Amino acid sequence: MVEAYNFLASWQLFPEKCNFQNGVTPKSGNCKIESINNKELSISISWLSLDNEAFYAQYNTTPNGEKHPCNNELADSILCEIVNSSVMKTVFYKGDFIALEVTNEILSNGYMKVTQKGMNKKNEPFTNTEIYHKELSVLPYASSAAGVAVRPTGEGVIKHKALSAMEEQTNMQLNQIKEQIELLARQAQEIRKRKELSMIIYDAKISFKPQIGQTYHLYENKNSIHVLSLVSPQEWGENGPFKQFVASVQLLADHTWREV
Repeated sequence: MVEAYNFLASWQLFPEKCNFQNGVTPKSGNCKIESINNKELSISISWLSLDNEAFYAQYNTTPNGEKHPCNNELADSILCEIVNSSVMKTVFYKGDFIALEVTNEILSNGYMKVTQKGMNKKNEPFTNTEIYHKELSVLPYASSAAGVAVRPTGEGVIKHKALSAMEEQTNMQLNQIKEQIELLARQAQEIRKRKELSMIIYDAKISFKPQIGQTYHLYENKNSIHVLSLVSPQEWGENGPFKQFVASVQLLADHTWREV
């Protein structure tokens, strides 16, 4: 099914990028679109609500632009059409009335935008917008906050709670590793700076024996030679003998120098 190629994937919901005017607001979700015998599309949806209630639903459709039966509480027939490689439209009918219109659109950044239009229980029009990014699925099903008739199921609750726990734990571990990497990077940068400063100081003119833990002052003279001094810039005043002050430094126990 070449026309549907861009849609065939497991998609993960961006809850913070969505806008819901009707139905259950999700905390997380997935959507999986698969091809069956290169003729039908199988769409599986599930999500976890803000109250940690899991939902799951699945339906098949033939994207040939023709209406065909749909065994769903929301609708008794369905019409699906792939407009082009980036847009797919699905209409759910209850009798002769449109119960829900769903548009799947592949955006320029590779995300999938799902727009649902229908009427709520007060017979008022609503529009729900969902944004997904493509993922490598870890489930035998996927999820979304679609308005197609979905109900909590025992299997859905168990699977989605397990998925949520897995995501929470792995994200926490990845964040810990990231923090450790950032800390090591900062430490490496600090050691590199100390090494560079130490190379300058050990190449400088020193007329005394530096003591560990003591603070000294690095200058550059008129001949562009570095000089380590016991005297601070404040003590020299405006008429100091050096071209410029570089830094105040301290000798550490490992014989490297750090700027203070």
